[in-house]
Amino acid sequence: MSSAYAAPVSADEAALAAEQADPIARFAQSSGEEAVGDLLLQAMSLLGVAYRFGGNSPTSGLDCSGFIKYVFEKSLKVNLPRTSAEMAKVGRAIDRGDLVPGDLVFFDTRGFRNSHVGIYLGGNKFIHSPRTGKTIEVANMGQSYWAGRYNGARRVQRGAN
Repeated sequence: MSSAYAAPVSADEAALAAEQADPIARFAQSSGEEAVGDLLLQAMSLLGVAYRFGGNSPTSGLDCSGFIKYVFEKSLKVNLPRTSAEMAKVGRAIDRGDLVPGDLVFFDTRGFRNSHVGIYLGGNKFIHSPRTGKTIEVANMGQSYWAGRYNGARRVQRGAN
Protein backbone atom coordinates (compact mmCIF):
# COMPACT_ATOMS: atom_id res chain seq x y z
CA MET A 1 0.00 0.00 0.00
CA SER A 2 1.53 3.32 -1.02
CA SER A 3 0.62 6.78 0.24
CA ALA A 4 1.03 10.16 -1.35
CA TYR A 5 1.78 13.25 0.70
CA ALA A 6 1.13 16.86 -0.25
CA ALA A 7 3.46 19.59 0.86
CA PRO A 8 1.97 21.36 3.89
CA VAL A 9 0.56 24.84 3.28
CA SER A 10 0.36 27.28 6.15
CA ALA A 11 -2.93 28.95 6.99
CA ASP A 12 -1.40 32.33 6.09
CA GLU A 13 -0.34 31.07 2.65
CA ALA A 14 -3.79 29.61 2.01
CA ALA A 15 -5.50 32.85 3.10
CA LEU A 16 -3.20 34.94 0.89
CA ALA A 17 -3.84 32.70 -2.12
CA ALA A 18 -7.61 32.87 -1.56
CA GLU A 19 -7.53 36.67 -1.20
CA GLN A 20 -5.49 37.07 -4.37
CA ALA A 21 -7.93 34.88 -6.29
CA ASP A 22 -10.93 36.80 -4.91
CA PRO A 23 -10.28 39.92 -2.78
CA ILE A 24 -13.82 39.94 -1.41
CA ALA A 25 -13.66 36.39 -0.11
CA ARG A 26 -12.04 37.60 3.10
CA PHE A 27 -15.18 39.43 4.20
CA ALA A 28 -17.26 36.29 3.76
CA GLN A 29 -15.42 34.61 6.57
CA SER A 30 -16.63 37.20 9.06
CA SER A 31 -20.20 36.15 9.87
CA GLY A 32 -21.67 36.47 6.38
CA GLU A 33 -25.14 37.83 7.12
CA GLU A 34 -23.79 40.42 9.55
CA ALA A 35 -21.16 41.52 7.03
CA VAL A 36 -23.79 41.89 4.28
CA GLY A 37 -25.95 43.87 6.70
CA ASP A 38 -23.03 46.20 7.42
CA LEU A 39 -22.40 46.55 3.68
CA LEU A 40 -26.03 47.47 2.97
CA LEU A 41 -26.22 49.89 5.91
CA GLN A 42 -23.07 51.65 4.71
CA ALA A 43 -24.49 51.89 1.20
CA MET A 44 -27.86 53.22 2.42
CA SER A 45 -26.14 55.81 4.62
CA LEU A 46 -24.88 57.43 1.40
CA LEU A 47 -28.33 57.99 -0.16
CA GLY A 48 -28.45 61.55 -1.46
CA VAL A 49 -24.68 61.94 -1.97
CA ALA A 50 -24.00 63.69 -5.28
CA TYR A 51 -22.69 61.87 -8.35
CA ARG A 52 -19.32 63.06 -9.61
CA PHE A 53 -17.49 61.40 -12.50
CA GLY A 54 -14.27 59.92 -11.10
CA GLY A 55 -15.46 60.71 -7.57
CA ASN A 56 -13.99 58.75 -4.66
CA SER A 57 -15.34 60.56 -1.59
CA PRO A 58 -18.81 61.29 -0.22
CA THR A 59 -17.74 64.86 0.55
CA SER A 60 -16.83 65.66 -3.07
CA GLY A 61 -19.11 63.11 -4.78
CA LEU A 62 -18.98 59.51 -5.97
CA ASP A 63 -19.38 57.90 -9.36
CA CYS A 64 -20.86 54.39 -9.57
CA SER A 65 -17.64 52.45 -9.09
CA GLY A 66 -16.27 54.98 -6.61
CA PHE A 67 -19.43 54.42 -4.56
CA ILE A 68 -19.03 50.62 -4.61
CA LYS A 69 -15.31 50.83 -3.83
CA TYR A 70 -15.95 53.24 -0.93
CA VAL A 71 -18.73 51.08 0.58
CA PHE A 72 -16.67 47.88 0.41
CA GLU A 73 -13.61 49.57 1.93
CA LYS A 74 -15.56 51.22 4.77
CA SER A 75 -17.85 48.34 5.69
CA LEU A 76 -15.73 45.27 4.91
CA LYS A 77 -12.14 46.57 4.66
CA VAL A 78 -12.03 45.16 1.12
CA ASN A 79 -10.10 46.96 -1.60
CA LEU A 80 -11.97 46.44 -4.89
CA PRO A 81 -10.69 47.53 -8.30
CA ARG A 82 -11.54 51.13 -9.28
CA THR A 83 -13.70 50.66 -12.39
CA SER A 84 -16.95 48.78 -12.89
CA ALA A 85 -15.39 46.77 -15.75
CA GLU A 86 -12.59 45.62 -13.42
CA MET A 87 -15.10 44.88 -10.64
CA ALA A 88 -16.96 42.63 -13.07
CA LYS A 89 -14.00 40.22 -12.90
CA VAL A 90 -14.09 39.87 -9.09
CA GLY A 91 -16.06 37.15 -7.29
CA ARG A 92 -18.10 34.73 -9.34
CA ALA A 93 -20.81 35.21 -11.93
CA ILE A 94 -24.36 34.36 -10.88
CA ASP A 95 -27.71 34.13 -12.63
CA ARG A 96 -30.20 36.95 -12.22
CA GLY A 97 -32.67 34.58 -10.59
CA ASP A 98 -30.10 33.78 -7.90
CA LEU A 99 -29.41 37.37 -6.78
CA VAL A 100 -29.17 38.00 -3.05
CA PRO A 101 -28.59 41.26 -1.16
CA GLY A 102 -24.97 42.38 -1.41
CA ASP A 103 -24.37 41.06 -4.92
CA LEU A 104 -22.88 43.46 -7.45
CA VAL A 105 -25.14 44.11 -10.46
CA PHE A 106 -23.78 45.40 -13.78
CA PHE A 107 -25.32 47.37 -16.63
CA ASP A 108 -24.41 48.81 -20.04
CA THR A 109 -25.18 52.53 -19.71
CA ARG A 110 -22.39 53.94 -21.89
CA GLY A 111 -22.34 51.63 -24.89
CA PHE A 112 -20.13 48.91 -23.41
CA ARG A 113 -20.60 45.98 -21.05
CA ASN A 114 -20.24 46.57 -17.33
CA SER A 115 -20.02 50.35 -17.65
CA HIS A 116 -22.25 50.78 -14.57
CA VAL A 117 -22.42 48.94 -11.23
CA GLY A 118 -24.70 48.88 -8.19
CA ILE A 119 -25.37 46.78 -5.10
CA TYR A 120 -28.41 44.49 -5.13
CA LEU A 121 -30.72 45.13 -2.16
CA GLY A 122 -33.38 42.47 -2.73
CA GLY A 123 -36.88 42.72 -4.17
CA ASN A 124 -35.49 43.58 -7.62
CA LYS A 125 -34.00 46.83 -6.22
CA PHE A 126 -30.41 48.07 -6.25
CA ILE A 127 -28.54 51.08 -4.90
CA HIS A 128 -26.18 53.04 -7.15
CA SER A 129 -24.74 56.42 -8.06
CA PRO A 130 -26.47 57.09 -11.40
CA ARG A 131 -25.11 60.11 -13.32
CA THR A 132 -24.22 63.79 -13.30
CA GLY A 133 -26.97 65.88 -11.74
CA LYS A 134 -28.30 62.96 -9.68
CA THR A 135 -27.54 61.52 -6.25
CA ILE A 136 -27.07 58.00 -4.89
CA GLU A 137 -30.48 56.34 -5.10
CA VAL A 138 -32.38 53.07 -5.02
CA ALA A 139 -33.67 51.93 -8.41
CA ASN A 140 -35.86 49.08 -9.65
CA MET A 141 -34.15 46.61 -11.98
CA GLY A 142 -37.56 45.82 -13.48
CA GLN A 143 -37.86 49.29 -15.01
CA SER A 144 -37.44 49.07 -18.76
CA TYR A 145 -34.29 51.25 -18.74
CA TRP A 146 -32.44 48.95 -16.31
CA ALA A 147 -33.95 45.68 -17.55
CA GLY A 148 -32.71 46.37 -21.07
CA ARG A 149 -29.20 47.27 -19.92
CA TYR A 150 -28.58 44.50 -17.36
CA ASN A 151 -25.27 42.67 -18.03
CA GLY A 152 -24.99 40.29 -15.09
CA ALA A 153 -24.00 40.00 -11.46
CA ARG A 154 -21.09 38.90 -9.32
CA ARG A 155 -21.45 37.13 -5.99
CA VAL A 156 -19.53 38.11 -2.96
CA GLN A 157 -18.57 34.86 -1.28
CA ARG A 158 -20.35 34.06 1.95
CA GLY A 159 -18.43 31.19 3.49
CA ALA A 160 -20.38 27.99 2.95
CA ASN A 161 -22.79 29.63 0.49
